[in-house]
Amino acid sequence: MVTQSSSSGSMAECLRKIRTLAVNSTLDTVMGGLAAIVATGLSPYPDTAWPWWGLSVLGMAAIGGAGWPFRIFQQHWRFAGRSDFWRLAGACTLAGGLVVGVLAPSGGARAAAFGGAYAMAAFVIMAGVRAGYQCWRSYRGGRDRGGRRVILLGDGEDASRFLSLMPDMGGLVVGMVVEGRQRRPGRRLRGVPVLGQVADLPGILSAFRAEDELLLVVADPRFRGERLSTVLRMAQETGTQVRCMPDLSGIAGGVTTPLHPVRLSDLLNRPAVAPDGQGIADMLRGRRVLITGAGGSIGSELARQIAGHAPDQMILVDIGEFPLWQVDIDLAEKAPDITRHLVLADIRDAGRMERIFARFRPELVFHAAALKHVPMVEENPCEGLLTNVTGTRIVADTAARYGVTAMVLVSTDKAVNPASVMGASKRIAEMYCQALDVAARNRADGGDMRCVTVRFGNVMGSTGSVIPLFRHQLECGGPLTVTDPRMTRYFMTVSEAVGLVLQATARGTGGQADDMAVLLRSGGVFVLDMGTPVRIVDLARQMIVLAGLRPDRDVQIRFTGLRPGEKLTEDLFYKQEILQPTDCPGLRMATPRTVDLAQVANIMDALTLACRDGDGARALDLVRRLVPEFAHNPHGVAVPDTAGQVDVERNAS
Repeated sequence: MVTQSSSSGSMAECLRKIRTLAVNSTLDTVMGGLAAIVATGLSPYPDTAWPWWGLSVLGMAAIGGAGWPFRIFQQHWRFAGRSDFWRLAGACTLAGGLVVGVLAPSGGARAAAFGGAYAMAAFVIMAGVRAGYQCWRSYRGGRDRGGRRVILLGDGEDASRFLSLMPDMGGLVVGMVVEGRQRRPGRRLRGVPVLGQVADLPGILSAFRAEDELLLVVADPRFRGERLSTVLRMAQETGTQVRCMPDLSGIAGGVTTPLHPVRLSDLLNRPAVAPDGQGIADMLRGRRVLITGAGGSIGSELARQIAGHAPDQMILVDIGEFPLWQVDIDLAEKAPDITRHLVLADIRDAGRMERIFARFRPELVFHAAALKHVPMVEENPCEGLLTNVTGTRIVADTAARYGVTAMVLVSTDKAVNPASVMGASKRIAEMYCQALDVAARNRADGGDMRCVTVRFGNVMGSTGSVIPLFRHQLECGGPLTVTDPRMTRYFMTVSEAVGLVLQATARGTGGQADDMAVLLRSGGVFVLDMGTPVRIVDLARQMIVLAGLRPDRDVQIRFTGLRPGEKLTEDLFYKQEILQPTDCPGLRMATPRTVDLAQVANIMDALTLACRDGDGARALDLVRRLVPEFAHNPHGVAVPDTAGQVDVERNAS
């Protein structure tokens, strides 16, 4: 059935092209004959020896012969642009030359004059008909669609792609706005008039909105981030709808792809980075992979992406029954052939983890299980430390005993200069995994398990994050609550973050460049390139605009003050560190202080005992011994940026 449908579609497309070619060639040759008749009146030697009908036939033959090399019969009149008219001029010039060659025996001067007049008449008639057809289509399209108009944002190639892949909207396009001062108003790009620069957009939109319903289409798939946010605000002020055209580079011609509204991920101040799929596939193919926290935002996306690389088995571990069931349902649809084991377990239960590793013998472990809600961990510090510190140690030690090739720790930017118990707990987890990895990499035989630590900021839409909260508040009519107008955070889509986590794992466990190998042996951790941090209040405003509402008018924004453990800004690495680039786009390396494995293990033993006894004060004292830069902020007091703080971590003994 699919094959028959595809064949019939190809046949219909072929017939459509043949019909267009036949109609265009017929019309152009007829206009070539008409141009010959007009030329007899323009030529200074009208008393030619040829009758008018003979000249008409000659003109038709000349255009028919000259049109093929310049492919004028294949032009789509509705989308004809500057290059099409240049080709048309070339064809008319060649046709004039052919006419001169045929008429030369009857007189050279007479033939040259007639040929020149014919070439000019042919171009004026054929170009005029094409331009008139474009105007008529635009007018008719506007009337048929109730006066709706489309303005494109992009360059000439973007306009061509839009017009060719979305022909139903071609007649609605009234112009385009561009970037770059070299494109001035009044010029045409691919046949679409340039209305002005992006900075002129408010006036352009206001002028058209006065008469018609207007749609602004962002045809450039690279036009994202802050530039798109600015355009969105301009459009919102005039009540203009904005739609984005996705990247259609891999789609065959003739396929109509629907436009989509602006998405929050489109407003990130960074381009997405595609990981090395081949390296990741080689690492995962045929392996037994265990994921802790598999029901969470990061863990479930890890499961989805890993399943796409044909692992032998996947062991999905989570303490929550419902989220684990959800990810299993998703994998059953997308990767039904992958063997999956659903394991309900607490990573703080050493005996349970021992039995899991003994049964399944995983080769790769991705440790995403953690308590991550900052105020909640502040309220329950011992639980947060037991999960994030003790639980990580149990998973790492058990993995090492059972010969796991590599364990990957998913960390957070809150581990840098931490102000919360959650951030400090993740820094201790980093330190323990660093110490394990340094010990293994510095062994003479290069054996033992590799520990790869990957640190990044917020992922969009993760459980408990600000974006789902804003969505819920919008559904309730507002207000949107922001802790502080100065607060900024790094953001990345969850799919890209996980893709780069897998990329870091492949680089951290495989062959590395010499400089990267040196950094890893000294305890280096991978840091994802998160781009520019985003102000939370700007994010709230963008979400209001995306909902078709007006900030501070339709929906209010209310500032509530910092919550316990929060900072105004987060850092991905310590200020005194030199963040090292790697040979992988989107990945960098930081080299925070490392500690001796035995030293950190002894303090962690005491920390675990204090937490199990419920002695929070004693537990926090031990945390400060391991993380001296821990500037606890239990009351949510705004503190200045840490850019100038002394790097006590490096100087601590």
